[in-house]
Amino acid sequence: MAANAPALTFIALFLPFLGAAFAPFLVRRFGAGAAWLLALAPALVFLHLCGFLPEIAAGEVVTGGYAWAPSFNLSFSWFLDGLSLSFALLITGMGALIVVYSGSYMKGHPDQGRFLAFILLFMGAMLGLVVSDSFLMLFVYWELTSITSFLLIGFDHGREAARRAALQALVVTGGGGLCLLAGLVFLWNVSGVTQLSLLVHLEGGLRESPFYLATLLLVLGGAFTKSAQFPFHFWLPNAMEAPSPVSAYLHSATMVKAGVYLLMRLNPVLGATPAWEILLPFFGGITLIAGTMLGLRQTDMKLILAYTTMASLGLLVMLTGFGSPHAVEAAVLYLVAHCLFKGALFMAVGAVDHEAVVRDVTQLGGLRSVMPITFGAALLSALSMGGLPLFFGFLAKEEIYAALAAGNPRAVFFTGLAVIGNALMFALAFAVALKPFLGARTEATRDVHEGPVVLLLGPVYLAVLGLLGGIFPGIAHRYISSPMASAIADEKVVIDITTVPHPGIPLLLSVVTVALGALVYWRLDAARAAMARVLENLGPGPDRGFDHFVSGLVRVSVAVTRFVQPGRLEIYVTATFILLALTLLVPPVVFGELPGLPDLPADILVQEAAFLLIAAVGVFAVLRAKDRLTAIVSLGIQGFAVAVIFLLFGAPDLSFTQFMVETLSVVILALVMTRLRLSSADHRPPGQLLFDAAVAAACGIGFTLLLLKSVEAPFDAVLTDFFNAYSKVVAHGANVVNVIIVDFRGTDTLGEIAVVMITGLAVLALIRVRAGGKASQEEEGR
Repeated sequence: MAANAPALTFIALFLPFLGAAFAPFLVRRFGAGAAWLLALAPALVFLHLCGFLPEIAAGEVVTGGYAWAPSFNLSFSWFLDGLSLSFALLITGMGALIVVYSGSYMKGHPDQGRFLAFILLFMGAMLGLVVSDSFLMLFVYWELTSITSFLLIGFDHGREAARRAALQALVVTGGGGLCLLAGLVFLWNVSGVTQLSLLVHLEGGLRESPFYLATLLLVLGGAFTKSAQFPFHFWLPNAMEAPSPVSAYLHSATMVKAGVYLLMRLNPVLGATPAWEILLPFFGGITLIAGTMLGLRQTDMKLILAYTTMASLGLLVMLTGFGSPHAVEAAVLYLVAHCLFKGALFMAVGAVDHEAVVRDVTQLGGLRSVMPITFGAALLSALSMGGLPLFFGFLAKEEIYAALAAGNPRAVFFTGLAVIGNALMFALAFAVALKPFLGARTEATRDVHEGPVVLLLGPVYLAVLGLLGGIFPGIAHRYISSPMASAIADEKVVIDITTVPHPGIPLLLSVVTVALGALVYWRLDAARAAMARVLENLGPGPDRGFDHFVSGLVRVSVAVTRFVQPGRLEIYVTATFILLALTLLVPPVVFGELPGLPDLPADILVQEAAFLLIAAVGVFAVLRAKDRLTAIVSLGIQGFAVAVIFLLFGAPDLSFTQFMVETLSVVILALVMTRLRLSSADHRPPGQLLFDAAVAAACGIGFTLLLLKSVEAPFDAVLTDFFNAYSKVVAHGANVVNVIIVDFRGTDTLGEIAVVMITGLAVLALIRVRAGGKASQEEEGR
């Protein structure tokens, strides 16, 4: 790696964020043409990352970064191997196409600059996520993808559906992010490392840990929510409320694959266990079938593609956890193929929607003659999605069946799921690629024409790339597929599959898939009606359940808030002191740490005894006071007595501080009492007085026990010697106490001063509010 590579990589990782900062300005200055300038950011990052391809293909890894908090082993660091580099190239390469596509799609929109800024922000977050080495860096970027996707999904915030979809995506993926955070903490504590580059090469220990299952479930919680696995799948179709460039980028090629990326990344340390090989195929298989079945019901082209994306994510998760020799290779090939054909299809649908302003396949027809380029791109993408020969999707499908097909019941079951799922995706792909373009023109397509060249560049490029990748797979295998599979398997893997059909079980299953898919496509209307009846009989699904969950959560929150925050200060104070008493008393009793009774000093001086007696008299005076003002003044007696005791024991600084605090406390409390409209005497009933006295006594006893336990320990003079030795030398102060407060504990002192200041402001505000209320009442009386 070149000497300047770390610095260049650091700059490259922040280029999308820099582009986002300038996007609004450039759009105001150059209009839709600004998209070409902004696309330079991901394009330059893409070119920089391509420079690592030979090194990664040779089996090397590229790491770099900068120490952030070395004492906590925290760093801003990146880790490039076959897996992270392939994802980074997909993110930046497709990102450049999406930015250019967005410039044309959003042309004339008043908020185009904001939209492009959001896209670039998301791009930077996703890029950071896949190259992150540090656990902390991974989590920060993970959450940033959720936040930026919330902004993109809710871009058209004037519509309630867009706001709901954005909130739903944020709640689901944000909750999963919290699970991931807990999982990363478990990984850190079990493995002792905070970097993925060290974790994936860790020798044993993690799978045998008693915390393995908890760690796995927490990681799966993060991955499943982000990658829309059942039962967290419902947010993905609703996210289609976002503009088409968002759907093409976030929900087909990047964000929704973040969970898949995480599972692939952690496969070397969490995989190859019964739990891994049961949970991932099970939930992945359910998601595959549920996605295709729900997709059959749809007529909106974006929703059809959304549900097939959900199904594809399920297939990827199923393959990642299946555990057979070729499962990882199949997952790699399908992931790359899916990015190409699904990105192209989403952009083609966006072009149709942009020109016809309709996405319903039942209202479209005859577009082939007026949108031939869009039709060609959609057809090529559908052929790849259907897994037909000469396309990269065919390679993926053959490898899927080679990985799944076997004679045991488990393999037969999941092979059947894959055949059914792929067949339904075949039918849905051609429903999008053929239905709107064939047949006679409809009312909705009467005045439609081909979109601008910029709108066609992305889908055509991706569709042709899927074809070329299938015809010439050697380059893709050498630089993308094989290094990626090697990183996931943590061993050298060579993928050499070609488009030349090889007789065998995989080819036979491919033929069955195509035949079944063609049959469903032929009877698509009947299949859609049948699925509609099934869903109707099943009743409300998870999407409606989310609404019930949120409304129930709000009701519970309101009830809890009303219970714990009733608006009465005495309840807050009582609860605080009860908790304090429990904290002080319960641990010593439970753990047997009660202090012994101290020995009374035999040589107590008369003046010391006198002031202790005065403090006791002060307490008695407070208890016997007839009005509040007398009680406040009597309370100061104890403080002054304690201050004198400090003085007698040779601590004049502490004594002076105590005198000042007690004086100010009495003055402020007296001022408050004279300004607030409170009864002069305490009218609490005997039961309340007894309860409050018990709480106060418990707190007093607790602090007494804590102090006695503290002084039982042998005196350690290390700090004393340190401050005596360095107060003059380091802080240039002869008064050790002052130096400790101002220099060594300067931040703590600043915090204490801030607390006193805030308390004073709160008291002042309370007095002014009360005074203002009283003046208003007097005015009303007049």
